[in-house]
Amino acid sequence: MDNFFISSPLQIFPEAEGWPFPKYLGSCGRLIVSTSTRPLKEFYSVSPDVAADLALQLLAVIDSMMNNDLNYYFYFTHVDADTFGVFTNGYLFIRDASRLGIIDMQEVTTLMDDLHEHDIFSCLAVDCQSVFPSCNSIKHTQSLIMVCEEVLPKLLKDKFLPSIQEEIDRAVATCANSFLAQQEVTTAAQKLAEILKPLQPCHSHFAYRYPDCKYNAI
Repeated sequence: MDNFFISSPLQIFPEAEGWPFPKYLGSCGRLIVSTSTRPLKEFYSVSPDVAADLALQLLAVIDSMMNNDLNYYFYFTHVDADTFGVFTNGYLFIRDASRLGIIDMQEVTTLMDDLHEHDIFSCLAVDCQSVFPSCNSIKHTQSLIMVCEEVLPKLLKDKFLPSIQEEIDRAVATCANSFLAQQEVTTAAQKLAEILKPLQPCHSHFAYRYPDCKYNAI
């Protein structure tokens, strides 16, 4: 069993409903208990097929944070090697939500007008002044840029044939460039996913999506 910081997201956005968090099994103070996992940093030296699969999952997680049916926008204020984890079946999830913020897009106009800082995870029970930036200062691609800058270069470094690696490195570098327009960053991430998709095999090793991947594009 593993310990993770901050239980609120796990309870509010349960894994059973498709959110990229571990299943909530209980808590003690600020620590929660979940099933056995490994931090993503332990996968930086994996084979190309595993690296491609994890990178695609990571891009999908960030996309779900930016675009979901409930109209919540999740964003990271910091990303590092311990932010994400991997279950024994190969499924990637958000391991550390302590630097994760959320904006209710249905209320975003009111929030931006108020110019107050919001962090529902640290202010659920009491009225408090958040350390998070105001909503109107959060770029839509903020989390994507952080992941492309801090995680994907280490996960995908020197894994593929030179011609493919060059394309991957170019897409990751563009995605990580915070000076570019948000559409350019998003397009680079989409290009990266297109490059990696053919490199993601359908095999029993990837238990989280097998045998479904034999019949459906996941």
